[in-house]
Amino acid sequence: MIFEGFWTLLPPVVAILIAVWKRNAILALTVGIVLTWMLNAQLDVIQGTQDTLGNLWDVVSSDGNRRIIIFSLLIGALLALMKQSGGVNAFVDRLAQKRLVTNQRQASLLPSIIGTSIFTDTNLSMFTAGIASQSLFDKYGMSRARLAFILDSTCSPISILLLINGWGAYVLGLLDGYQLSDTVGVLIDTIFFNFYPIIILVMVYYTAFSTRVFGSMKNSVANTFNENTSELDDPMLAVKATKARYLVIPLFGICIVTIGLLLYSGNGDIRKGSGSWSVMWAVISCYLILMVMLLKDKIFDIKKALTISASGMKDLLPVVVILVLSFAFGDAVKAFGTGSFVSELLGSDFPLLLVAPLLFITAGVMAFATGTSWGTFAVLIPIAMPLAASTGLEPAFLVAAVLGGGIFGDHSSPISDSTIVASMASGCDHIEHVKTQLPYNLVAGALTLIGYVIYVAWVM
Repeated sequence: MIFEGFWTLLPPVVAILIAVWKRNAILALTVGIVLTWMLNAQLDVIQGTQDTLGNLWDVVSSDGNRRIIIFSLLIGALLALMKQSGGVNAFVDRLAQKRLVTNQRQASLLPSIIGTSIFTDTNLSMFTAGIASQSLFDKYGMSRARLAFILDSTCSPISILLLINGWGAYVLGLLDGYQLSDTVGVLIDTIFFNFYPIIILVMVYYTAFSTRVFGSMKNSVANTFNENTSELDDPMLAVKATKARYLVIPLFGICIVTIGLLLYSGNGDIRKGSGSWSVMWAVISCYLILMVMLLKDKIFDIKKALTISASGMKDLLPVVVILVLSFAFGDAVKAFGTGSFVSELLGSDFPLLLVAPLLFITAGVMAFATGTSWGTFAVLIPIAMPLAASTGLEPAFLVAAVLGGGIFGDHSSPISDSTIVASMASGCDHIEHVKTQLPYNLVAGALTLIGYVIYVAWVM
């Protein structure tokens, strides 16, 4: 029996079901990877095992992936030093003293604004906003799931709207070869047609301003403490506030150094810079700067600082393992042909009103099943461009449907690296984040489909 066609959907479906059922992303991804390569090898156990191990080795041996692993672990060390040095508590106290953050609304707006301000790198944006906001959300009685939703629903959507980043360069490359008179103009025009990220950003800011949440997020438990909480119950209460600069300088330093390195590695063009290389060296340099500050001010000795750093890395290790497995699973389903099969389900003989909605849905299904939007763009943009030529619909309109659908599926999927990083940056349980964010994504997705139908009906 040859496993192709609908069989290619089996591994992602199984992985997603296990992730939701067992609330264990590591188990889900591991099963998904093994099942994919076994089916790809036509149930040849030896070949399937070799392919599985080879897939994992390729992931950890990739320069880009190694950089991501390094800076993810160092983020754990950096966060631990910020907390244990008293920098986080001092930052919270400083915001309270200046009356910049005194309630839930202001605490929610902080990560929202940071998330929509840093669009050069989604991981950098989520980590920066998450580290700055975790304690504030705890202080004002808001769940980490709410924070994870804000991070995930600002950083990726703003990055796909304002494409002055690696995504922009990638999409421009995919648009080459279609004899467009103004390729950059088409890319810019996608901003106005990319309804999904616009809608989800509006929902984020509505949530921040109203302080209201809906669906399963209402039941999320906040990491709060009250006057009866002891220092043993919450170790952060035992940390004396020291100086806010132990948090502010590393965070601003990461942003500034990353942008500088993106310009350097891109020979002056930030869009062509290496994101993983830039962020890794930015985190390394700012970690060393913080270490020097803490040692100079005699907050810690070198042994204590290294012990705290190791503890922070250990805390993030399970999430980093999930991140590595998600990369491996994405490569596996790509090799198995899952994305190609899903794209083939979309033909060109559809009513004009349904072309953009079907591209959006197909992109969403692909990104949800594979856990990545990059491969989705690579498969569907070459389909969207000929459809634009044959239907008379604007290329930017159909490309925007693909981009929006990819983001929708990507940050709805429990096996996506975006949702994993958002969970990591907010300190939220990964499956809880997926479960509480999904209702918002589905509402935004439904409104997007309605918007596409109305637009085509109005224009045509």
